[in-house]
Amino acid sequence: MLRVVAPGLLSTIQDLGRPGWFHAGVGVSGAADRRSFTLANRLVGNPESAAAIECALGGLRLEFPAGAIAAVTGASAPISVDGRPEAPASVLYLTGPSYLELGIAASGLRCYVAVRGGIDVPAVLGSRSRDTLAGLGPEPLAAGDALGIGRPPREWPSVEVAPVAAPTADLVTVRVRLGPRDDWFRRPADLFIGSWQAGTDSDRVGLRLDRIDGPPLTRRTHGELPTEGMPLGAIQVPPSGQPVVFLADHPITGGYPVVGTVIDADVDRLAQVRPGQRLRFRAWMP
Repeated sequence: MLRVVAPGLLSTIQDLGRPGWFHAGVGVSGAADRRSFTLANRLVGNPESAAAIECALGGLRLEFPAGAIAAVTGASAPISVDGRPEAPASVLYLTGPSYLELGIAASGLRCYVAVRGGIDVPAVLGSRSRDTLAGLGPEPLAAGDALGIGRPPREWPSVEVAPVAAPTADLVTVRVRLGPRDDWFRRPADLFIGSWQAGTDSDRVGLRLDRIDGPPLTRRTHGELPTEGMPLGAIQVPPSGQPVVFLADHPITGGYPVVGTVIDADVDRLAQVRPGQRLRFRAWMP
């Protein structure tokens, strides 16, 4: 068991989501940065899908009444155990009653805290993820919450530290495949000119973008588009011309045209983009 002393700005329980429920109107959800999430689980010997804590920006403080093994990955938040600084993406051995604390991240947006055995909360539709758009799964963490820890796996951590680079605070570049509604825009390749900035209203649903430099995206078709499916990474453009890139908790359908889709391999990098940070798109061809 562990106890939440301070939840930070927003901390939720996440796993790899609930695929296979589109027919019931339920999206996948799950960890926004899957690469950091699965790394945290591997470091403590868990299956990659074990439930862990996703924390936005840091500020999380956890109390462990008994010994535990944990790891913190993702955004570059300072990590300490009982006030002692610890390395990111390393195996943390809490040998007795301890406090694990994350400071505020200097770069990146989302931290992941995995505990050996996984966070043991009731599953909803086969997942322990919090879907913030649908309101499914466990509520966001609050001070005083007590969380169960599952049975430890047989496997043990195979390494003590994973030397991965922290998310950048500089310009982020992601690859995009145009379509399926790029023909609704006068010059869809304008998406690749100049740069964009993540808006302050970005969240787990989507990254809302403002133009920094470059031409606006203008439509040449102004008809009404029938509702159609929306994949992870879809760049939907509402009438305002300000794109929204769909992230983990995105709606499964939408009625605005999608000019392109960020390829799956680059979505995790997008999930670490902070409000105010700049990004640019580059064309990708298979």
